[in-house]
Amino acid sequence: MTDAARPSARARRAPRPKPDLSLLEARIGHSFADPSLLARALTHVSKAAGRAGSYQRLEFLGDRVLGLAIADRLYAAYPDADEGDLSRRLAGLVRRETCAAVATAWDVGPHLVLGQGEVLGGGRRNQTILADVCEAILGAVFLDAGYEAARAIVEAAFRPAEPTGAPRGRDAKSALQEWAMARGLAIPLYEVVERSGPDHAPRFRIAARVDGLEPGVGDGPSKRLAEQEAARTVLAREGIIEGAGPDPGDAGEDRT
Repeated sequence: MTDAARPSARARRAPRPKPDLSLLEARIGHSFADPSLLARALTHVSKAAGRAGSYQRLEFLGDRVLGLAIADRLYAAYPDADEGDLSRRLAGLVRRETCAAVATAWDVGPHLVLGQGEVLGGGRRNQTILADVCEAILGAVFLDAGYEAARAIVEAAFRPAEPTGAPRGRDAKSALQEWAMARGLAIPLYEVVERSGPDHAPRFRIAARVDGLEPGVGDGPSKRLAEQEAARTVLAREGIIEGAGPDPGDAGEDRT
């Protein structure tokens, strides 16, 4: 390429045009009557003209919409479950990692409106930002079309009728570590076997290694989720899966 044809440094630094929001709407499953709501749900405070222009208020609303929609569905799906079981299943579905995984599946990263510092810091892949935006989008749908529209999206994206693997409340990694230590074994080790997918939507394949046992392998959109899945694989194979649920610390975790 000649010097005349080579893009200038300024051109290379220029922001790339964002994908059409209609593509994101199709993945979410909702076409906004008021597109400004979706635009605000994607705007980080670092780029907003004041906090009111960011996704923060919509995130607050969406968090409540998500909790109600999932609680409603779990109540209907598990008529014999007690309050404790329903609470554990709810916690597994509204935790930060689950919301971030949904946002990743929607591929919201390229659509995010971020300040330059957040962009350079990997904000389009930041799990906290992705989780917050997922909830903000649900809040935006609620304002745009009401609870039933938001509930339909939650049911499609979060699959609340499926078991969450959380019958006892301990997270899988903690359960596996306690199991190993009780038998005088070393603390389990976790190894990244494979990383695939684009930067904005990575997939990790991780092996959980315990002395004397065949490794357990797990997949997920983050290392933490893949490690939990790998630990659950070992626990299931050894017949002690009842101790493995989602990280209890995430149930009430502040995702801001």
